[in-house]
Amino acid sequence: MKEITADQLATKVEAGETLHIIDVREDIEVAQGMIPGAKHIPLGELADAMSDLDTSKHYYMVCRSGGRSGQACKLLQENGYDVTNMAGGMLEWEGELEF
Repeated sequence: MKEITADQLATKVEAGETLHIIDVREDIEVAQGMIPGAKHIPLGELADAMSDLDTSKHYYMVCRSGGRSGQACKLLQENGYDVTNMAGGMLEWEGELEF
């Protein structure tokens, strides 16, 4: 599984790169802030939401600590998606937050 650190992803966000970030945390966790521009799809809803995702795009998966986003990466990879897990999750994120 491909991984990126929170600092590496923050650098991409701050540089204004076009990114497709999916936050798989639960609603109560997301209420504490998300990476700007991230799309919220709770892990439990990801299988149903896959049809809304584009297999030609690269997705960065995010959760609280990296475990659930790792599960999300596995699910998406098995279905033909190009994904990278943000290691350490939002616990490691020091960049801006969007509420």
